[in-house]
Amino acid sequence: MSNIWSGLYGPVEVRRVQPYEATKPYLCPGCNREIPTGTGHCVTVPADAPDLRRHWHHACWDRRDRSASA
Repeated sequence: MSNIWSGLYGPVEVRRVQPYEATKPYLCPGCNREIPTGTGHCVTVPADAPDLRRHWHHACWDRRDRSASA
C-alpha cells in the first residue's frame, strides 16, 4: 500500500538536521511527540508535494515501515 512516505507523491528526500540547526520545535508525525529545539532529527520532503514536508525523530523515521505493516 502506497502512502506519502513510500512513494505516493514521488521519491522522498530525507535531510538530516544537526542539533545546532534545529532552531524551533516540531511535532513528529511518527509518534505525535515534540522534537525540541536543539535536537537532531530528519526532514522528509516528497518530490511531488514539497508542501507535505515533515520533521521526524530519526528513530520514528527508521521504523515507519514496520509500524505501517503491523
